[in-house]
Amino acid sequence: MKNFKNYIPAKYQTPEYKKICEGIYQTKDPYGFYDLIYVTSLSFEHETEKYGEEDGSPRNITQIPFECILDEFSVWVTDFYKDLNKKSEIMCYQEFGSDKLENIKNLRTIIGKHVYIAPCTEDDDYCVEEEDENGDEIYFSLKIE
Repeated sequence: MKNFKNYIPAKYQTPEYKKICEGIYQTKDPYGFYDLIYVTSLSFEHETEKYGEEDGSPRNITQIPFECILDEFSVWVTDFYKDLNKKSEIMCYQEFGSDKLENIKNLRTIIGKHVYIAPCTEDDDYCVEEEDENGDEIYFSLKIE
């Protein structure tokens, strides 16, 4: 995934959203687990030549490395922007939420960066296990550059 950018949807200008700082808003939790949460929206592009992103598009945001991003920053998806992604040819749009402001601030550090997965090395602190198309176990880690 590449070209992460801040995205400000029109809904952030409504009374349901309170601006906390640049690109971060507070609102009610759409899932009802918390009273209030922090949200931010980002746009990005898939890199279909990268592992896990081969079938990626705005209409098919691939699980890998997307799930790794969610885990790494302890955030979840609060809006899929279905209509926007349906119309877009290249850019993907997602809103992320967390009950902790720091998690959203940390997530926003990927703006302008390249995020992908690569095979694990001895230097990696954390690796994810998955089965490939042949049923063999593979191990990879999230890279942010």
